[in-house]
Amino acid sequence: MRLDKYLKVSRLIKRRTVANEACDNGLVTVNGRAQRASYEVKPGDRISLSFGARTLTVEVVSVQETVKQADAATLYREIREE
Repeated sequence: MRLDKYLKVSRLIKRRTVANEACDNGLVTVNGRAQRASYEVKPGDRISLSFGARTLTVEVVSVQETVKQADAATLYREIREE
């Protein structure tokens, strides 16, 4: 699944166009490297999102085309960095 679509399906970013722009602006990294929206997400990938001064890092647990809003958080595991 494309990175921008994964960010939308997992509800990490609300809209796919916003996810696409975040990728274009270098605010999204996968496994420590800035990636384009067309990057194919795989289980085990670590995605970091920069929101101003805050950075959210998650590990991809599973990739599904559709998921209910209540189950969206099961697609990833949040990683606490110290």
